[in-house]
Amino acid sequence: MEPRLNEAQEGRRVVYFVDAAHFVLAPFLGYLWTRLRRFIKAPCGRKRFNVLGALDAITHQLILVTNDTYINAQSVCELLGKIAAAHAGACITLILDNARYQKCALVQALADSLKIELLYLPTYSPNLNLIERLWKFVKKSVLYSRYHENFASFTAAITSCLTRAHLDHRAELDSLLTLRFQTFPQPQKVAV
Repeated sequence: MEPRLNEAQEGRRVVYFVDAAHFVLAPFLGYLWTRLRRFIKAPCGRKRFNVLGALDAITHQLILVTNDTYINAQSVCELLGKIAAAHAGACITLILDNARYQKCALVQALADSLKIELLYLPTYSPNLNLIERLWKFVKKSVLYSRYHENFASFTAAITSCLTRAHLDHRAELDSLLTLRFQTFPQPQKVAV
C-alpha cells in the first residue's frame, strides 16, 4: 500500500479507499448526562441507507453509490465505472477490504477491463482503510443525538454531509484523513 500512496503523493497515480457504510434509521445516542429523566424522540423502523464510497487519498474527493436495498457486486461495478470516467487515462488503484462482493469474478473482470488495480487490505484491519474515518465523522456529525422525522430527511442529511464535507469541514477532515496509519510489525507466533 505504501508504494502506491507515495506514487499518489507524487501525482503519478490516483488512489481511492473504498468501503460501504450501512446507516440505519434508528436512534443514535451521543452522550447525555442529566439528573432528570429525559425522553428523546426516536424514529420508528429500521430502514437502511447504504453508501458505497470511494475516497481519494490525496484530494479527499468522494465518489458515491447509494441505495436503500443492498450493496452488491453490481454496486461495486457502478462505482468502478464512475471512478474510471472521472480519471480517464490515469493509473488508478482502489484499496478495498475483503468483502465477498468486492472480490467476485464480475468485479475483477471489470476492473481488469478498465485497467484499475484492486488492492485488498488484510482481514480485520479497518485501521488501514481511510474511509472508515470518514464514516465515523458522518455518524458523529449527522446521526448522534439527532432526530430525523422520516427516511427522506435521514438520507438527505447523510448525503448533504458527504457531498459538502470537503467544503464545510475541510480543516477537520484534513487532520482526520491523514495518511498516517497504525501498523504493527510482523507478529511473533507463541506456542500456548
